[in-house]
Amino acid sequence: MSALHTRARIAGLLYVLLAIAAPLRLLYIPTTLIVRGDPSTTAANIAAHEALFRWGIVSDLFVGTILIFVVLALYRLLSPVNRSLAVLMVILGGLLPSVIYFLNTVNDAAALALINGAPYLDVFDKAQREALALLFLHLHGQVVTAAEWLWGIWLIPLAILVFHSGFLPRFFGVWLALNGLAYIAQCLLGFLAPGYDSGRFDTLFLVLQLGEVAFMLWMLIFGARRYLFRKTAQERA
Repeated sequence: MSALHTRARIAGLLYVLLAIAAPLRLLYIPTTLIVRGDPSTTAANIAAHEALFRWGIVSDLFVGTILIFVVLALYRLLSPVNRSLAVLMVILGGLLPSVIYFLNTVNDAAALALINGAPYLDVFDKAQREALALLFLHLHGQVVTAAEWLWGIWLIPLAILVFHSGFLPRFFGVWLALNGLAYIAQCLLGFLAPGYDSGRFDTLFLVLQLGEVAFMLWMLIFGARRYLFRKTAQERA
């Protein structure tokens, strides 16, 4: 097994671990525990499933950590293609989003403290604490919307690197670029048109955002094909 193949499979494995952990706080908890516009029900749900909510915080910490290892693995794999683009990929896709994940756990911690009613919060009545808790949960969601900008932008240099690599299928380069544009569109719609009917675009966004899933699974299962890399190198020579 070549070093190139091994690096691709390691990057794919780390990427899959990231994809497994992220949906807990990103998708499951918001749809299971948080009721938009209903502070009382939301607080009751979180109080009844506090362990699950705390695991959501831990999942954000895990994702913020493993994200660094994912982009570093991709850097090892793709930096020979173009080092400048690979460095840009690490900054936009690893360092900045990782900081956001860590900082965003503060919003969840604040919401949990308000719901649990620590003694120093006695100046607020129960309804006020629940309203404030929902505000912090809303802020968590707004930070995620802002993070979608980076989730999209970092895929552009990654897409270019994959397209020109010679050892990964070129169609992934195109798909990843479209995946990135979908995230950017979601971010812009979230801030510029917060009341838009997302159902109109959900299917399109889902199809485009499957690019990352397909890419990580390809690397994990198939790795990289060195003979394609050699052919590309010879053609460039």
